[in-house]
Amino acid sequence: MGFIFIIVLLALAIVFIGLSVKIIQQGQTMIVERLGKFHVQLGAGLNFIVPFLDAPRIIYWRIPVRRGDRYVYMETRSPFIDLRETVYDFPAQNVITKDNVGIQINAVLYYQIMDAPKGVYEIADLPQAIEKLTQTTLRNLIGELELDQTLSSRDLINTKLQTILDEATDKWGVKVNRVELQDISPPADIQAAMEKQMRAEREKREMILRAEGEKQAAILSAEGQKQARIREAEGFKESEILRAQGQAEAKERTAKAESEGLRLLSENLTSTQIDPSAYMLALRYVETLKELGSAGNKTIMMPYEATAMMGSLASIKEALFDTNSK
Repeated sequence: MGFIFIIVLLALAIVFIGLSVKIIQQGQTMIVERLGKFHVQLGAGLNFIVPFLDAPRIIYWRIPVRRGDRYVYMETRSPFIDLRETVYDFPAQNVITKDNVGIQINAVLYYQIMDAPKGVYEIADLPQAIEKLTQTTLRNLIGELELDQTLSSRDLINTKLQTILDEATDKWGVKVNRVELQDISPPADIQAAMEKQMRAEREKREMILRAEGEKQAAILSAEGQKQARIREAEGFKESEILRAQGQAEAKERTAKAESEGLRLLSENLTSTQIDPSAYMLALRYVETLKELGSAGNKTIMMPYEATAMMGSLASIKEALFDTNSK
C-alpha cells in the first residue's frame, strides 16, 4: 500500500508540475485568470501558475496561412496571443463612389497587438472587429470621392484609412501600422470608357507634341534663313566695301600716275613753249576717238573745236620731234 501511495503522489506531483509550468514562445503571450478574473500576463520563456486556481484564457482567433499569393485564415481557439505584426488580406468588397459608380476594392491591413489584456477584454472577436471596421471605414472614404479621385488618390486613401483605424482600435490595444489598397476594379463598361479616354488623351498629347515640334522646326528654319540672309548681306557689304576701296585705290594710283606724267611732260615741254594742259586735253580727244572707232561706228560726228585741237596736237608732236632731234 505504501508503495502505491508513493506512486500516486508522484503522479499527482507530475500532473501538478505539468499544469503549473507554462512555456511561452518568443513573440507570444498568455492571459492567465485566477478564479475567472484577470491575474497576470505571461511573457516569453518559462512561467509558473497555480493549478486549479489559475487558468489560461482561451481566445477565439484567426491565424493567417499563406496559400499561393493570398492569405487564408484558419479559425482556432488558443490560449496564446501573437504579438508580432499580422497581415490581414481582406476579400474584395463592393463600394460606391460619390458619382454612383460601383467598384470592387481589395485592401490589406498590417496591425500589431500592443496591449493583450485590452485585446481580450475590450472586444469579443478582435480579428472580425478589425475586418468590419476596415470595410465600413473604406466605404465611407470612397463614398466621399469620385471615381477619378479614387483611382488617382491611393496614397491619400491609405493614409486616411490608417489614421482612422489606428484611432478606433487604440482602445482594443491594437496598433494599425499601415493599410494598402491592392486592387481597384471598376465595371467593365466604365473601364472600357476609361481606356478610350486614356487613348484619346494620349493621341491629344501626341498631336500637341507633334505641333510643338513642327512649330519649333519652323522657328529654327526661319532663324536659319534669317542668319543666312544676314551673313549674305554682310558678305555683300564687305565685298562692296573692298570693291570701293579697290576702285578708290586704283583711281588714286591713276591720279598719281597722271600727275607724275604731267610733271614729266611739263619738264619736257618747258623749252618748247607748249601748254601741257592743252597737250593732255588733245590726248584725251585721241583716246575718245579710238574708243568710238572700236565701238563699230562708221560715222563719227566731231565738233568744230576738235579740228583745232587736233591741229594743235600735230603741232605739239612736231615740236616734240624737233626737241628730241636737237
